Amino acid sequence: MSARNNVAPSTIAVDFVEGGVVVEYLDGRDVFYHGPPKPVEGAITTPPGKEVHVLVTDPDGVEGVMTYVNDRNTHDDILESTGVGRVMLDRDDEEELFPGVTVATEGYSIRVEADLSAVDGRVFVFAEDEMSEHAYELVERVDEDADATAEDESDGSANDDTAGDGSGTNWG
Repeated sequence: MSARNNVAPSTIAVDFVEGGVVVEYLDGRDVFYHGPPKPVEGAITTPPGKEVHVLVTDPDGVEGVMTYVNDRNTHDDILESTGVGRVMLDRDDEEELFPGVTVATEGYSIRVEADLSAVDGRVFVFAEDEMSEHAYELVERVDEDADATAEDESDGSANDDTAGDGSGTNWG
C-alpha cells in the first residue's frame, strides 16, 4: 500500500437533520453520519480500530471542515476533490487539526480534544467501521445523564446508541 500524505481540508456544507449530520462534499455527494451525537466534555478517546472523522463547524453549523485521522484507504486526489482533509499520525503522535482542536494516537484509539474557548463553532467526532458507528460532540459541560452515557462509550465499550432520539436538529 502506498504512503498517504496529510491533506488540508476545504470548507464544506453541513446540515443537521433528524437522526444525524449530513456533510456535503465539494463534488456534490452527501454523507450521512448517524446521530444525534452524544455530548462529551472536552475530549473523547474513540473505540480502538475505528475510522475517525473530525468535523469542526462554524458557529451557525452550516459549514465546516472535515478531517480523516489516519485514513490509509482514500487517495489524496479523492480527498482533494471532496474537500476532506487527512492527518496521518505516528504512534504516540499529536497534531493540532484546527485552532483549539488536537488529535493524538492512544494505542489503537484516537483521542480528540477541544479547547472550546478557542473554537468558534462546534466539534464533532465520528468513529465507525463496518460493525458500528459512534457520534460525539465535544462540549464544555454535559448534564449528569448524558455524562454517564458518554463515559460508558469513551471507555472503548461497544455501546452504540446512535439511532437518534427524535430530538430533531437543534442539538446542544
